[in-house]
Amino acid sequence: MLSFIKILLKTLKVFIIFTGCTILFYYGIMWVSEEYQNYHRYDEPKGTALKVSNEVNNTSNSSLLDRLIYFYLNGE
Repeated sequence: MLSFIKILLKTLKVFIIFTGCTILFYYGIMWVSEEYQNYHRYDEPKGTALKVSNEVNNTSNSSLLDRLIYFYLNGE
């Protein structure tokens, strides 16, 4: 009977530690999520920012092969 109580107490201790760590992890993730929720990464840049890509006009004389080669060369 005494060993059953020891096993039950050890099991309860592991359960409490697991539950505590799970709750701590959950609130940690919620804190990080809330911290980055207000981060506006699509705002217009401030200062002397430059546009780093240019658009290619789609003309009717460019073939599918030309566009595919352009894609492989430039990744656009």
